[in-house]
Amino acid sequence: QELRPKSLDIKQEELGDMVEKEMASTSEAIEDAVRRIEEMMSQARNESSGVKLEVNERILNSCTDLMKAIRLLVTTSTNLQKEIVESGRGAATTQEFYAKNSRWTEGLISASKAVGWGATQLVESADRVVLHMGKYEELIVCSHEIAASTAQLVAASKVKAEKSSRNLARLQECSRNVNEMAANVVASTKSGQEQIEEKDTMDFSGMSLIKLKKEEMETQVKVLELEKRLEGERVRLGELRKQHYVLAGGCDVAAEDGEARPAPAPRRGILKKPPIAQKP
Repeated sequence: QELRPKSLDIKQEELGDMVEKEMASTSEAIEDAVRRIEEMMSQARNESSGVKLEVNERILNSCTDLMKAIRLLVTTSTNLQKEIVESGRGAATTQEFYAKNSRWTEGLISASKAVGWGATQLVESADRVVLHMGKYEELIVCSHEIAASTAQLVAASKVKAEKSSRNLARLQECSRNVNEMAANVVASTKSGQEQIEEKDTMDFSGMSLIKLKKEEMETQVKVLELEKRLEGERVRLGELRKQHYVLAGGCDVAAEDGEARPAPAPRRGILKKPPIAQKP
């Protein structure tokens, strides 16, 4: 009793209730995240268009798929925990089981909290990105965090589960699905970021007539500068090629002009082999 960790000052009766409460809280966080993403989707369709709307929809759709995968993961994890507790493991009641395995229970609670927190952070980051107030990198980091917390939840559940458990196999499959959906969020975020950055450099819809004329004149100046630089580089390339031809074909040019090439000096110490005598 003295060696038991004192990180949680909770009674035995409360520990089991805390696991169920935390899993329920995680499920509620996922459901709330799905609702918020649907609201963001509707808002994006009303306030954006063109490339930005396409990017926002692709990112939000990938986030929705990830939330659905996490929701299935949490549900499967809850079923597996019930199976573990019902198997007994030497405990008469659910509270006694969680109390007897307090370290494992704390890890399970921590993993569940991490999954719910990651989902909430992902939605908040997506909201800021859609409103052009956040960074795309935040979505990427949140996706990685969700994948890590998912692995933690699976590892915590796997410790007490039977190897032949169907719920364990389903949980591992859900974990792979979450990782795949998280990778899709990362991919859609990166491609959307590149697409938006390219679009922003060519978007003139918000400029006034004077601003457009000024931009037009500045662009013309840049075009003339680039054309002049291009012409200079072409002249330089021509001179380089001419010099290359002179150096590479100098001997051939001299031969065509009638100049005799010096014959190579014979090497000393090398005698010719005498002819073989023929038979009469």
